Amino acid sequence: MKQKIRPMEKIMSGVFLFCGIIAIAFVLFISIYLIISGLPAIRQIGLAEFLLGDKWASTASEPKFGILPFILTSIYGTCGAILIGVPVGFMTAVFLAKVASPKVAAVVRPAVELLAGIPSVVYGLIGMMVLVPAVREAFDLPDGASLFCAIIVLAVVLLPSIISVSENALKAVPREYEEASLALGATQIETIFKVSAPAASSGIAAAVVLGIGRAIGEAMAIMMVAGNVANMPSLFASVRFLTTAVASEMAYASGLQRQALYSIALVLFVFIMIINIVLNSLLKRKGD
Repeated sequence: MKQKIRPMEKIMSGVFLFCGIIAIAFVLFISIYLIISGLPAIRQIGLAEFLLGDKWASTASEPKFGILPFILTSIYGTCGAILIGVPVGFMTAVFLAKVASPKVAAVVRPAVELLAGIPSVVYGLIGMMVLVPAVREAFDLPDGASLFCAIIVLAVVLLPSIISVSENALKAVPREYEEASLALGATQIETIFKVSAPAASSGIAAAVVLGIGRAIGEAMAIMMVAGNVANMPSLFASVRFLTTAVASEMAYASGLQRQALYSIALVLFVFIMIINIVLNSLLKRKGD
């Protein structure tokens, strides 16, 4: 029996190793491709002018390639979506994992899973047809497409990831922790927020990381509700994100403009890598 198991273990170990190598190879390929494609434009434009320039006019007679408005818009939009989406997602996860009855949870959970399956273009379409006109009328704006609408849509887009991962983390907390807290006289709410949530903090933090990645990488839904204008970020002004800058111009771009779009993709890639490294480092320190 042992002779039959050992070859199979070696085969499966080889399969797992091969899959891991493929994943690393894809990351290396994307990294190398973006570096090769993006660096020429940065060299020609100048790193400081490219990153800190506040004007983007890629099709003008004297083109400008400053992406500072895109960088700040992406940062503000992601932070705003996290400020809205994380509390709502966490509270929903607490409700599903610790508060809701099995019958209620059986109704709410499929709805959350359905949110994860809806294409981003549908979020953008609903936002464009419902949210943008509502914001325009509510705040008496000439155009409702704005950073505010983008933040709301992003917050909804990242909810499924935060809810699902946080719920699983809360369910993984040993029941003995909660029973001990209740036995000491704590209420259910105190137990959830002072025992269960701290015990599941690493999983909740992982949910936030996934949410940030989803928010930064979203393009189609944002393009439909943000106005797609290269302005410096303002809450009720039309703006353009790093992702939408690439998506909106790549189809017709050529020459230096096309190279600059690759440079934007490189900046976005580096931005995401830095966020992942920082957050993972914080998680490791907290785990230690």
